[in-house]
Amino acid sequence: MTRVRAGLLVMCVALSAATVLPAAAASRIAVKRGANYGSRIFPSNHFTVRDPRQVTGLRVHFRKGLDYPSYKGRVRRACGASDYSICDAFAELNKLDGFDLQPRVTVPFTGGIRLSSVNDTNFFISTRSGKFVSGLRQLTFDPATHTLAGISDKFLREDTRYRIHVTRGILDSHGKHVKACGGSCAVTFTTRTASGELVRIRRSMDLPLSDRRNAYRLAGFPNTAGRKLTFTQNGKADVFLASSVAPSLVDPLNGMIRNDQVKANPKAPAAFSASAVPNLIPTGAAGYFAFGSFLSPRYQFASSSAHQDQRYGVGKGHTDGEIPPVPTKRTARPFGADRLGVIAVTPDPNVHPPPWPAAVYGPGFTRSDYDIFVSADYNASMGIVTIATDPAGHGYGSKSTTSVTSNGVKTTFKSYGRGRDLDGDGTIGDGLNDGVGPTGHFGQGKSELPSHKPIDGLQSGLVQTVVDNMALGRSLKAGLTIPGIGGGKNLVDPKRIMYYGISFGGIYGTMLMGTDPLFHRGLMNVPGGPIVDIARLSSFRGDLANTLARSRPNLLNGGPGRDGFTEDLPLRNDPSEVIKHPGAAALQELFGASNWYERTGSPETFAPRIRLRPDPAWAKHPKDAAFQTAYADGTVPNPTAGTLYRAGQLFDRVVYYRNDKTPTYASDPHGWLADPTLFGRSSGQQQLADFLSTGQLLNTNPDYLEVPIANPNNLECLHYADPQTGQAAVRQPFPASGDCAPAPKHR
Repeated sequence: MTRVRAGLLVMCVALSAATVLPAAAASRIAVKRGANYGSRIFPSNHFTVRDPRQVTGLRVHFRKGLDYPSYKGRVRRACGASDYSICDAFAELNKLDGFDLQPRVTVPFTGGIRLSSVNDTNFFISTRSGKFVSGLRQLTFDPATHTLAGISDKFLREDTRYRIHVTRGILDSHGKHVKACGGSCAVTFTTRTASGELVRIRRSMDLPLSDRRNAYRLAGFPNTAGRKLTFTQNGKADVFLASSVAPSLVDPLNGMIRNDQVKANPKAPAAFSASAVPNLIPTGAAGYFAFGSFLSPRYQFASSSAHQDQRYGVGKGHTDGEIPPVPTKRTARPFGADRLGVIAVTPDPNVHPPPWPAAVYGPGFTRSDYDIFVSADYNASMGIVTIATDPAGHGYGSKSTTSVTSNGVKTTFKSYGRGRDLDGDGTIGDGLNDGVGPTGHFGQGKSELPSHKPIDGLQSGLVQTVVDNMALGRSLKAGLTIPGIGGGKNLVDPKRIMYYGISFGGIYGTMLMGTDPLFHRGLMNVPGGPIVDIARLSSFRGDLANTLARSRPNLLNGGPGRDGFTEDLPLRNDPSEVIKHPGAAALQELFGASNWYERTGSPETFAPRIRLRPDPAWAKHPKDAAFQTAYADGTVPNPTAGTLYRAGQLFDRVVYYRNDKTPTYASDPHGWLADPTLFGRSSGQQQLADFLSTGQLLNTNPDYLEVPIANPNNLECLHYADPQTGQAAVRQPFPASGDCAPAPKHR
């Protein structure tokens, strides 16, 4: 989205000023009250139409040629080859039933204002009746377009009407009060429905199989037995006594080996890549390692590159990796079913007789279910069976295999990799462009075209992954039997099914905990949201830059920001900022639109549902939820964790790992629950196992852990240089590391 391009908005200013302001008042700065997007306060129900298919009764309606034209000089024209991402983004927004739950609010003026005069008394959000709800933070002013912008400090309720207030208390650049609709402008907007898609899918999964709306039936499952886990391939059980599996070594390869399909053509040179599976589970701590599979309904359109969006000239019209949106009163229908791989680590049945409590583990971004061997080492010793599956788009190609050497005998079987060559580059990665979300396509001449779903980043893959974990949980509830263990009896207590996840697994784990009553207890390690904010503030900033470069138009606006772009967007506790870099306002708008669209697959949407506004399915039996966050996390930065916890009022359930107080203070602490090179891993693992076992959140190392976080304000800064400055992410040890600065006063 590039509404805030100078040419477009300068023209809007000229048109609106001519039609709205009387000639006698032309010298007085005023809030613009035009008819089109960019010439009036936003969001506003002015940009909606009635739609009875939607929960809100409304649907967003930006008008092509009026609200999102592009310009060549002063001539309005349709989006073309150089800027079609603009039209594509607005087309996506037009499918929503309301506005963002933490909206970016924009106010266009006829001239410059004094940004320091803006505060919670003259720029705020209220209920329909006028009661104050939230101020606006991260304030910016764009001198090129005279546009004030701010982000709601509160995460708003879904399907609710609010009002934006802008008053004459704001001063213009000469210190005079602005003209604001006769004293105070008040604009009504309705927030969208965001959690409903997953909630409806979950309900459809729990309908009787005889019901035509049952998700499993629609996905083509033959019967209830088809939901259960199987640990047999080609008539042979892939189950191994843990103590019989040789340690995994790099050279020569033995123990457990993954052989990943990394080329779309399995017959191509170097089509497979072999590597050892790290295993940190001590000998004797676990009973068995079991490798199997199960079926899950597939809502995400993810087939071969031959079925790309028809606007690339091929296929049936679905962009690979997207879950096509439906009106919010309807339930999405699956395209079919996928067989997904699973790995289980069991307790020793002689020490801990089944049935066992079960913990589903959620791997991180670009990681896989193999990480169960570096995250479940304490669970088995406490009598918990742990089981994991890959996130959507992960695990490399479908011909990937696993080899396990047990008592000197090597067994090889399918690992059911979920990666696909969706962008047509001939390779299969482990996430991002290979199945997590909508992808672009390499056209003729090997130049990559952007996706026609530019603001659906990881949303679709996150929703599908939650569905997969709900299906896995229901497989466990239906009964877990593993050949050679327990004499064919059920090994899992169906009333004690839990969850824990790391990073990406903590993100979709929050969504899972806010959707599914089956999971009564869960620990989410280093989560955060929304996704775009994670990307722009973290080590993923380069991946975001690649996406901006592919966009039509290219949105890279140069430094000083790292990776070729600068957004001039302050953090929540930072002072207001006047935009200095051309193109920064367009980036802010793109990020705001992406957050708005992706709330359906973003954890902060589901955080309030855990306990602040619990689902009726568990309101009488509150969930046990805990979160672990690391000081100066460079992969899921602290401010994004703060956004998540504020949305659900969860700070009392947050453990803060003070990496700055450890000898590894200079490292990115993001992987502290799984990485043995980081101090604190053992303490985190012990805390995890204790929590899953008892529901108690214990402080297993007071030197490094705050239980709960002592100062939630410490989640409002990065604790390293903001990438917008161009500086490297250098971390300091305690006490030089320090606390975040307090937020500026807004009242």
